[in-house]
Amino acid sequence: MRTTTHSVLSLLVNQHAATRTVADRLEVLHALIAGPTVDPVFRGDVLHIPADHPAYGWRCKVEDCQRSKEGNWDLCHSHQDQWAAHRADGSTYTSFLDIAEPLQTRSWSDPRPCLICPDLPAVGHMGFCSVHAKRWTNWERYERKKGLQPQLEDWLPRQRSLPGMGKCRVLACSELADPHPLRLCFRHSTLYNRQGRPGDARVPDRRHSAQHAGPDGHGPITYGNEAAFNQWCRTAPVIVRMTGTLSLLGLRPLVKAELQWILSHHSQTVIEGAYWPLRFIQSIAQYCRDHDASSLTDLDLDGLTDHHQKIVKAMLGELRLVYFSRQDTKQSGFFETAHYGVIFPNCSSHFDLTGISQTWLRDILWDFYDNLMRNKPPKSQTTFKAIRRACTELSAYLSAQAPAGGNDPRRLTEQHMLDFVADQRHRGRNGLEPLGLHMDPGGRGRTQPRVTPDAVGRIFTGVRRLLRFGMDEGLTTTVGLDRRFVTAVPNGGTSRGGRRQPFSDEVARALATDDNLKLLDQHDVEDRGLRDIWEALVFTGRRANEIIKLRLECLGRINGLPVLWHDQTKVGNLDEGIRIPERLVERLQVRQAKTVERFVERFGRKPTPEERTLIALFPRRSTNRAALLSVSYGFFQTGFSTWVAELDIRGVPHQARHTLATKLLKAGANLSHVKRYLGQVSDAMAEHYAHIANTDPRLNEALNTLWVAGPGAAEPGLLLSSGEPMTREQAEALAIDLTRRSTPAEGGFCTFQPVVDGNACPWNMDCHNCDKFVLSGADLVYWHRKREQWRMIAEGAPEPKTADYLHDLFEPTALAISGLEKALAAVGLLDEALELDLRRPQDYFGRVWATAFRAQELARHQAEGEPE
Repeated sequence: MRTTTHSVLSLLVNQHAATRTVADRLEVLHALIAGPTVDPVFRGDVLHIPADHPAYGWRCKVEDCQRSKEGNWDLCHSHQDQWAAHRADGSTYTSFLDIAEPLQTRSWSDPRPCLICPDLPAVGHMGFCSVHAKRWTNWERYERKKGLQPQLEDWLPRQRSLPGMGKCRVLACSELADPHPLRLCFRHSTLYNRQGRPGDARVPDRRHSAQHAGPDGHGPITYGNEAAFNQWCRTAPVIVRMTGTLSLLGLRPLVKAELQWILSHHSQTVIEGAYWPLRFIQSIAQYCRDHDASSLTDLDLDGLTDHHQKIVKAMLGELRLVYFSRQDTKQSGFFETAHYGVIFPNCSSHFDLTGISQTWLRDILWDFYDNLMRNKPPKSQTTFKAIRRACTELSAYLSAQAPAGGNDPRRLTEQHMLDFVADQRHRGRNGLEPLGLHMDPGGRGRTQPRVTPDAVGRIFTGVRRLLRFGMDEGLTTTVGLDRRFVTAVPNGGTSRGGRRQPFSDEVARALATDDNLKLLDQHDVEDRGLRDIWEALVFTGRRANEIIKLRLECLGRINGLPVLWHDQTKVGNLDEGIRIPERLVERLQVRQAKTVERFVERFGRKPTPEERTLIALFPRRSTNRAALLSVSYGFFQTGFSTWVAELDIRGVPHQARHTLATKLLKAGANLSHVKRYLGQVSDAMAEHYAHIANTDPRLNEALNTLWVAGPGAAEPGLLLSSGEPMTREQAEALAIDLTRRSTPAEGGFCTFQPVVDGNACPWNMDCHNCDKFVLSGADLVYWHRKREQWRMIAEGAPEPKTADYLHDLFEPTALAISGLEKALAAVGLLDEALELDLRRPQDYFGRVWATAFRAQELARHQAEGEPE
C-alpha cells in the first residue's frame, strides 16, 4: 500500500521502519492487550460492546428502549422525532424521558437464535428461522382456508430442530448462516441478490432452497463462476447491526491488534475526547480489509471520508507512542510530549521536526526539548513553537546558502551566521515571506506569514537560546561547530506589542445597545453564549479566556453581594472572586439553566454538586462527552469579529479590558487597585492597560510642590510649603526651587543641604527618623502601602505587647501620613494623589542603576573573546 501524501502522521510512523518490525509491533500490542488495564470486551475477533458502555454505548436513552441510538444522538430515530415535537411545544428533556414509551427492536435487527433450532438464526417477528418461518406461514394459510384459527401450540410439537449451518461464508461476517446450501446469513443473502449474484451460485432444485443438505453445507449448488462467488464472499462488507457488534474477522493480525488496543485505550480517555461511533470503526475495519492492509500505517487516507480520516489520524497518533520509544523519536525527526506525561492545552502531543533538514541542528533541538521537559515543562506550546520556528528559518537559510547545505557543521563560520542575521533583518524590514514552512503543533496545516521586525527578534532569541544551550551542554563541540558561529547570534530583545486604545464613547455605545446585542445573538446559532461572554467581559474587564472557561458553579453571594468566581490561570490566581452587577448575575443564571438542560439532555439527570464545579458554563458542542470543555477562544473571536464588522466599526474583545482600566483610574482608583482588580502581576502590566490616567499635566507639578514634615520631625505632618492656588508659572518656579534644595530619598525628599550638595549623610541615611526628611504629595500611595505593611506585621505579632510596641513605633509615621492627607484635602488634591502611583525616587539610586561600565571596555572584552 502506498502512503498518502497529505497524511503526515502515517508518513512519520513509516519513516523509521527499523524501529520495530511487524513481529515486534504485534508482540508489543499482544502484551498490552493481555494486560490488566484492557477490558476483556476488547479481546477477540468479534467485539460485543455492552449497550451502556461509557465510551461506545449504543442503546437509546429512554428507559427500557431496546433500539439503538442514531448517529451522535442519545435517542433512537423514533424517540428523536418525538423529542423534537415535544421540544417545539416547550417541554423539557426530563419530562419527555418520563413520558416516552420504550420501543422493541425490529426482528431483522436482532440476531437471536431460532426458537426451534438453537443453531440457526431467527428472522421475522415470530423468532423462527427462515425454514420454520415459511412452514408456519404455510400452516397458518392452510388452517385459515379450513376456517380454523391456527394455534401455535398445536403446530410447535410437530416441528423438529434443524442442525446449524455454521458461520456465514462471508469472511467478515460473524453471524450464523441461514439453512440454505449457500450458507449465507439472511442479510448477506439479500445483499448477494441485490448485487446481481456474482458468480451466479444457485440451487437447481427449489426443494433444497428451503432446507440444507447437512451440517457440512454440501448441497446441489451450481456456479456460473465459482471463483467470482468465493471472491465476493471474501470481500463482501459487514452489514452493520446497531447492536454493539464489531467484527474484526478477515483482518491481518497486526491491524486487528491495533484496533483492539486503540479502542481500549480510547475508551479510557473518551471523557474529554471525541465520540467514535461503532459504525465508523466498522467502516475503517472494512477499509483495511478491502485494501488488505497489514497495519493502519499502510492506509491511503485519501480513500476515507473526513470523519473517518480524523479518527484514523487520532489512532495513528496513539500508535506512535507504542511503536516509538523516546529515543526512537529523535532518530525519526519528531518529539512526543506524552512520553513525559505532558499534553499542552489545545495541542497534540506530537511536534514534527522534519522541517529542519540538518540532522545536527534537529538533534540539538530535540535535546533542548528533552531537557526542558525533564526539568520544568512549560505551561503552553509557545516555547516549543517559537524555538522550532527559529530553527526552521536557520535550517532553510543554511540549506540554501551554506556549504553542503549546512549538513556539515564543521564548515560553518561566523560569517554564515552574520549573513543569516542580515537576511532576516532584511526580510523583517521589507515584510518578505519567511524562508521555511512552519507547521503548527496540532498538525492542522501549514502557514506562510509575512516576516515582521518583532518576528525577526523572536527568531534571533530562539536561535541564540538553542545554540547557547548546545554550547553549554557540549553538543556544539561534539559536532564540531565553531564557537564564533554561536556567539554571533544577536539577542532579539523583548518586544512588547502596542497598547490597544480603550473603546471610544461612540464605539462603546454601539457595542452595548440592545439592538446590536440582539444581532450578536443571531450569530450564536447553537446558543453557546456569545452574548453572555461579551457582556461579562464588559462588566468585569476579565481576560477573554477567564470568562470563556468559567465553570457552571461560578456565582455566589457574600454578605448579600453577588460575586463571580473565576481562575486567572495566566498569573496563577485560582478561584478569584470579584463583585458583579445584578444584571450580569441574572444573565449568567439563565445561562446556567441552559447548560444544566444540555447536561440533562445528554445524561438524563441533573449534575451533582461535585459535577457543577467541573462542568463548563459555556460547553463546546463536539469532543466534549462530559461537558468539561468550554467553547474555544476562536469560536468567540469569530462570532465577535463578524458582529463588529456588520456594525461597521473596529474593535477587539480585549479592548473592553483597557476601557475598564481607564474608567477605574478616572473614578479614583490608583494603579494598585487596577492591578489587583484586573489580576496583574506588576505595575507595568497595569500601566499597559491604563490610558489617559493623568489628563492634567499640572497635577504632578502641584503634588510635588506640596510638602509636609516627615515622621522624624518634631511635628510630623506639618505643612511646610504653601498650598494656596497658584499660576502655572508660580508652580514651575517653586518646583525648580525645591529641586535645588532637596534630593530624592526613600519615600520622600531630603532637605539637609550638605547631603543635597553631595556630601555623605552624617546619620547614615536614617531618613524616616530625621527632621530634615519631608513628604510630598507624590509619595502618598507609597506611604499608604507602608502603613498597610506595618499593620499586617502588628496583626501577626505573637502577643499583644509586641503589637502595641509596633503600633507605637509606627505612630510618628502615621501622624505624618494623616497630616499629608489633610494638607492634600485642603487644596483639593487628595483624590488626584490617590490616583497617582509613581516609581519610587530611590529606585534610580539602586545598585543596578548605579553600577556602570565604560562602553569602550565592554566592546574590547567582546571582541577579544575573554572568558565571561
